[in-house]
Amino acid sequence: MSALFWFRRDFRLYSNEALIDALNDGAKHAVFFVCEQQWQQHQMSAIARDLLLRRVSYVGQRLARYGVTLHVLHAPMFADVPSKLKQLVDELALKRVYANKEYEVNEVARDKACSLLGLDLQLYDGDVIAPPGSVTTKSGDMFKVFTPFKRQWLKIHELTQFGLPSWPLNDSEEAVTWHADACLEGDGSSNKWPVDDEALHNIVSRFVHDKLAGYQDDRDFPAIKGTSGLSPYLAIGALSVKQLLINVQIHHPNVLQNAKSNLFCWVNELIWREFYRHLIVAYPSLCKHQNFNAKYDTLKWQDDEEAFMAWCEGRTGYPLVDAAMRQLTQTGWMHNRLRMVVASFLTKHLLIDWRKGESFFMQHLIDGDLASNNGGWQWAASTGCDAQPYFRIFNPITQSERFDPEGEFIRKYLPELEKVPTKYIHFPHQYLAATASNCYWPAIVDHKAARERALARFKVDDE
Repeated sequence: MSALFWFRRDFRLYSNEALIDALNDGAKHAVFFVCEQQWQQHQMSAIARDLLLRRVSYVGQRLARYGVTLHVLHAPMFADVPSKLKQLVDELALKRVYANKEYEVNEVARDKACSLLGLDLQLYDGDVIAPPGSVTTKSGDMFKVFTPFKRQWLKIHELTQFGLPSWPLNDSEEAVTWHADACLEGDGSSNKWPVDDEALHNIVSRFVHDKLAGYQDDRDFPAIKGTSGLSPYLAIGALSVKQLLINVQIHHPNVLQNAKSNLFCWVNELIWREFYRHLIVAYPSLCKHQNFNAKYDTLKWQDDEEAFMAWCEGRTGYPLVDAAMRQLTQTGWMHNRLRMVVASFLTKHLLIDWRKGESFFMQHLIDGDLASNNGGWQWAASTGCDAQPYFRIFNPITQSERFDPEGEFIRKYLPELEKVPTKYIHFPHQYLAATASNCYWPAIVDHKAARERALARFKVDDE
């Protein structure tokens, strides 16, 4: 017994090469640190915390069956982890610590501090298929546009048939218990999301078998369950990108060689996820919420707390925006198309700093993830890497008409509009005025006027 496995955001068993190598190195112990103050500082939502802790409990019980003890220890901040990890390693007389890399600034600093204490860290790139720094331009630089990044990613991996290492353990004859010094009780808010491996296997299989072929056509319609719904499990590492790609390749072996096919559309989203991870390694300032495109550092955002709260609470008077925000606050999740719509509305219609929206999302999302959340918000705000141009401003009314044509999604989250005819559901104010109804909020801004204001404001900083 010479090794310890350190869980981070990688709570999976069979698709975890670092864990399996640790077990093959004789590991009988694993550790996870509950860093409540750090999580609060990073604005981890209550529902994401609940999902993570439920998964920790599940994995602890599974490991115990294999004779591996999971130690769940309390460390308020990441800075408290190195000394506690060193103490555990010394107490157990271990030599090596296996773990998967985390790429954010605070996490990298934590790992450096561990190494300075003399801990032998064996770190793996388990959260991505292509390790950061492996997909670069000919000059060795990070791509600043997604499409050439994707082409190079595919050039490296398109002929690869991915596989997973064999699980090395059998059920143990010697029962062990897992050890928790830190509280693992959540608030139960994530209970609609199962955390056991059998359920996750079924969710992945159903998506690959039943939804993948229609993903490109269905993914933009929030009233249809056309997306995978797997992002919360990727965020806590209950599933890996490689594991998901393997599931696709089993049924579609040539998917990476057919980048223009409908089947590739979802894989393309996984590569976007990798793109944003590579970016935060190449540009650590992104972890500090700085604009990727520095020319927008002088952009004058509106300091309008009343408008921001109306956006947060779903009171903008634009039904698709309001329904999306209520979906977020009620369920902890938001459809991807709607994330773009509400982010565009906040940053372009209201001219409110994207960082306020990014923060609000992290505080409420079950799948909150710094790299993807930051990348998505800066894309919508036109301040990011390969972002939409500043003059592309989503019209929330036409987006509603196109992607929720019958108003099904709107009526689900805005029951006050249930009786509004479909003809008027996307912007009901004229109809409500004619019927003397005051059941819904007035529009907080006029679309045309807000668009012109945004164009003028962004154009000054773009010149």
